[in-house]
Amino acid sequence: MGEGMLMKRGILTLDFWKDTITYQKRIMPTGSLACAALNISDDAVENLITISRKLESFGNMLALGTKIDNAMLTSSKNTAVRVLEALRTLPPFDLLDMDFYLEEMERVFSRTGIKEFKAYIEALVRTASKDELLNNYCTGQALVAYMHELEQLGRTLQIFKTSMAAFVSRLDEDHTDRSPDGMAMLFAEIFPPEMSLQEENKWTSYANVTLQYVSVQHEGMSTPRLVKRAHYASFVGMFRSDFFEGLCQGHAPKKCRICGKWFLTDNAYHTKYCGGFAPDDPMGRTCRQIGNLKGREQRELAADHPLKQIYERRLNSINKSVKRGTLDQATANRMKKIAKDRMLRAISDPEYAQTDYEREMEQEAILAEVTAECG
Repeated sequence: MGEGMLMKRGILTLDFWKDTITYQKRIMPTGSLACAALNISDDAVENLITISRKLESFGNMLALGTKIDNAMLTSSKNTAVRVLEALRTLPPFDLLDMDFYLEEMERVFSRTGIKEFKAYIEALVRTASKDELLNNYCTGQALVAYMHELEQLGRTLQIFKTSMAAFVSRLDEDHTDRSPDGMAMLFAEIFPPEMSLQEENKWTSYANVTLQYVSVQHEGMSTPRLVKRAHYASFVGMFRSDFFEGLCQGHAPKKCRICGKWFLTDNAYHTKYCGGFAPDDPMGRTCRQIGNLKGREQRELAADHPLKQIYERRLNSINKSVKRGTLDQATANRMKKIAKDRMLRAISDPEYAQTDYEREMEQEAILAEVTAECG
């Protein structure tokens, strides 16, 4: 009911083309919306549930034909506004033109909206024509559509995240095969095909989705494209569809090891870090920049680091010279100190490591420096 009103500005509409989607005039990799929805915190979801609870009574009164006084109407409109304000900076809802929808709340949560909704129900009872239903009761249909979607949003987001949890957690494990074939096998394991639609995987199927194929020329395109356009009955249905279509393209979420947020990958690599800014980093670096530094530090600490191997070989040769009596212990200790300093410099100075390090780590070169110091 009223879905057409939500379609008007594409609020529940996706265009699929190759491995991308277009949503609210934004072109992005398939799976992007669903990945953003996974990052909505549990606290944010609970806040939406708490705020929208007041709309339930309003909806029940509409359905029962109960008289709605001005206080209830105003309170319900204010609740809808609060839900939208909570979504304004919350990806992926931040893509929506919130100012437009805030104005819509003023228009539809009104006496006109209630009057048109009642007239719409009466038209349904007398089996009015499709044209009459579509054209004559737009405000009433929009009232119910917005009310229903905003009232259910918190709970359906909660279901989306809970239902997806086992699957995305397995996708994120280091040993998981993230190729399209590997993801298909994991999907079959989590959602066995023999399960019926009445069981726990029913949320992977779709009803109330309208598909059409249209030729569009989005802003910035030089030529039109034939796209599959899908209109959904709810945000969560749209997110699920985006997620599964992304999997079909080899796109899948991965959890950043720095900030803990989900980000989308378009290949089978176990990428560890996202490109967003790292939280609480005083230098304003991205998670990827910090991750690369951590990776380099771990490599530098590894016992088999090539620069360390050169250092270890030099220590061994110095010790052997002491045993043979060709070096005294004091000279050997000074040589070991110089060798360690040069190894540490090479680790922190890539240019030195690639040019003079190995030559200056020759035993003769180190001994010559010690001899010059003593001379």
